[in-house]
Amino acid sequence: MADEHGSWKTFGERLVYDNKWVKVGLTDVEAPNGERWDYHVVHLARIAIALIVNDQDEALMLWRYRFATEQWGYELLGGMVDDGDDSAGTAAREAAEESGWQPVGEPEHLVSFEPLPGQVTAPVDVYLWRQAEHIGDPTDTEEVGRVEWVPLSRVNELARRQELLGSGTLVSLLYYLNSRRT
Repeated sequence: MADEHGSWKTFGERLVYDNKWVKVGLTDVEAPNGERWDYHVVHLARIAIALIVNDQDEALMLWRYRFATEQWGYELLGGMVDDGDDSAGTAAREAAEESGWQPVGEPEHLVSFEPLPGQVTAPVDVYLWRQAEHIGDPTDTEEVGRVEWVPLSRVNELARRQELLGSGTLVSLLYYLNSRRT
C-alpha cells in the first residue's frame, strides 16, 4: 500500500513528549511532491467503547461535561486500554465502573476506526452487548454523570444538537443504526 500513487514516505520518528495518555512525535516525512520535513504526530492510547442496547431499543449512555470543549452531552461508556489488556474486556470493565451496569454475554466487535488519521493515531474499538445487569452505583468517581438509557430514535436529533460527545459515540451509534438496515 505504501507504493500507491500519493503515498508518503517516513524515515523515522523522534518523540518530543511522552506520557501514559499522549505522545507527540516529530516524524521525518517525504510528501508525494518530494518535499521532506518533520511532521507533528500525536499518538493517543487505544480506546475501547461499550455499546449496550436493551430490548426497548435504548443505548446505555452517560450525560456528562467535557471541559476541553466546554460541552454537556451524551457519551457511550469506555476508556483507555492498558498494556496487556484486551479491548473487549476494557470496554466491559469501564461500562460497569462508569454506569453500574455490567454487560452480559459475549460482545460482538462492531467496528474499529481512527478518528483523525491526518495527524493523530487514536485507535478506537467498539463492542456491542444486547444485555446488561445492574450491579450497583458507578464506582469511577472521575467519570461522573447521569446514567441513562437513551432511545436510539433520538440519535439524529442529539447529533444535530451536538449532544453526542466525541467521534467514539457518534461513529458507534451511526454505524450500529446503519448496520441494522442491511
